[in-house]
Amino acid sequence: MGRRARDRRRQQQQRRARGGGAGGGDPAGWGGGYPEIVKENELFERYYRELGIVPAGEWGAFMAALREPLPATLRITGYRSHAKEILHCLKEKYFRELQNLEVDGQKVEMPQPLSWYPEELAWHTNLSRKILRKSPQLEKFHQFLVSETECGNISRQEAVSMIPPLLLNVNPHHKILDMCAAPGSKTAQLIEMLHADMNVPFPKGFVIANDVDNKRCYLLVHQAKRLNSPCIMVVNHDASSIPNLQIDVDGRKEVLFYDRILCDVPCSGDGTMRKNIDVWKKWTTQNSLQLHGLQLRIATRGVEQLAEGGRMVYSTCSLNPIENEAVIASLLEKSQGALELADVSSELPGLKRMPGITKWKVMLKDGQWFEEWKDVPSNRQTQIRPTMFPVKDEEKLKAMNLERCLRILPHHQNTGGFFVAVLIKKSPMPWNKRQPKVHQKLPQRTGDTEVTAANSGNGSECVTEEPTLAENEESKKMQELQNSDTEQSKKEGVCGPPPSKKMKLFGFKEDPFVFLPEDDPLFLPIQKFYALDTSFPKINLLTRTQEGKKRQLYMVSKELRNVLLNNSEKMKVINTGIKVWSRNSDGEQFGCAFRLAQEGIYTLYPFIHARIINVCIEDVKILLTQENPFLSKFSSETQKKVKDM
Repeated sequence: MGRRARDRRRQQQQRRARGGGAGGGDPAGWGGGYPEIVKENELFERYYRELGIVPAGEWGAFMAALREPLPATLRITGYRSHAKEILHCLKEKYFRELQNLEVDGQKVEMPQPLSWYPEELAWHTNLSRKILRKSPQLEKFHQFLVSETECGNISRQEAVSMIPPLLLNVNPHHKILDMCAAPGSKTAQLIEMLHADMNVPFPKGFVIANDVDNKRCYLLVHQAKRLNSPCIMVVNHDASSIPNLQIDVDGRKEVLFYDRILCDVPCSGDGTMRKNIDVWKKWTTQNSLQLHGLQLRIATRGVEQLAEGGRMVYSTCSLNPIENEAVIASLLEKSQGALELADVSSELPGLKRMPGITKWKVMLKDGQWFEEWKDVPSNRQTQIRPTMFPVKDEEKLKAMNLERCLRILPHHQNTGGFFVAVLIKKSPMPWNKRQPKVHQKLPQRTGDTEVTAANSGNGSECVTEEPTLAENEESKKMQELQNSDTEQSKKEGVCGPPPSKKMKLFGFKEDPFVFLPEDDPLFLPIQKFYALDTSFPKINLLTRTQEGKKRQLYMVSKELRNVLLNNSEKMKVINTGIKVWSRNSDGEQFGCAFRLAQEGIYTLYPFIHARIINVCIEDVKILLTQENPFLSKFSSETQKKVKDM
């Protein structure tokens, strides 16, 4: 027996001796064997009671819900043609078996659909892991969920976290930026929406998923890869200074503006108390005060990059108005009418929501309250900022329509706490009145086209274009105007656009992305072997090696190729595209050294006209049930087709 196993056994014995753990002091086996964390925080209760975010008479229910564990929720991947089949399988096979099931004398609670999620594609269940192991039917159900999750048909995701992508109203042609994307469950939803029509292998839209944390970017890659899309790119930047990208539009470089932006900012997370029970112990108003500035910078950077008429969803898993309404109000105020809050009251019918609030106060961690910026003593003015307070001008406040924001309270539908605001951009931001465009003819490219993923190392600044003399004069005037505005704003206690930060690059050095040149001899045997359609977009094929044998071939959409080719110096790309072919040396004797990669089949299938065999249902059963489905086990007709090939 290994040392770790011995230690584990000793700990279990000690827990049993104390009356905890499996069996001891918990005859039903529902509890865990760890000391109970006290779910109390006096400051939290005092703060939110005073702010009045919970309707009168509901405080008890609100606190009781926070102390209950969060139900597990799962979402069926919506764009797959077999989503309905998986739903049917869940309802008719697994849920039916659970209907009258009892475990240790307790009736098992049936999973329920989320009433507000379209087409019953999201469900929640109170089944704990411990209970799942106690019954063969539940174990079978659990195995089904695990296998379907691994192949991307089902995602585990908190219910409230599903709301922001739904409110973005994504269409397959939209260019989307997910600013703080890890761990990636919302990104996965966005990718699904791009692929609403499964018959279109390359939607015109794409998702650029960003995260500041290099390690969490790889978690993002893992999530996105389950969906096998050629329209996703994962990048690693500080969201508050994410660079402006450029694309080639008819031979001219233009700045890329996004049709949809998801701005799910870092937050204090007090809406997650039901699953992150550490928050009970650690909660203080200080967290919100420290995050407010960053949240405002990220949201400001988002709206700067939003196209006119575009939609940005700002969300947090916090209930605190300092992180929510205060950020939105500040953004609306400095936008000077360029932004407006969308009325989404008719969207997602069935979702119980509270309107945004218009009055709130600021509290320090010692319990001291401030109602206005002018009340804040000078030694506290670094902790508390003017943008944290509500707008005093009643007319301005009314025009903001802050009640259009959504606050989800845990006791209303047995969820976590959450905040969402949907912003529409009507015109450029005041400090970006002249939309930045670069009229620059692109040089002709020949041979291998390499896009290097930005190196790690010392921070480098975003690359900017050389402005003309007239532009220089104009930018000087703009700068002077901004400076005078900023000075005036400081006197009035209002912040202008936040100062831009330098772009820092860190983490591993990524392999380059090298597009295959049109005349690459590697492609001809592949084209012949699979009888690829003439419409196959071979210029979108890329590899991750510059020298030596190319082992894998990846594919991106035409639009992502455009982004990659025009921004190699600005972006730190972690991953993009979908693997479509892998080198298989055995194949060389048949004239093609590349086999199809499983994850690329959805993308390639419409273009392949050879090496496809239609089989009968009995052959499908053999493929699914036999560990070694040898050719001799198939029907004689299938065997003949394979041998002829």
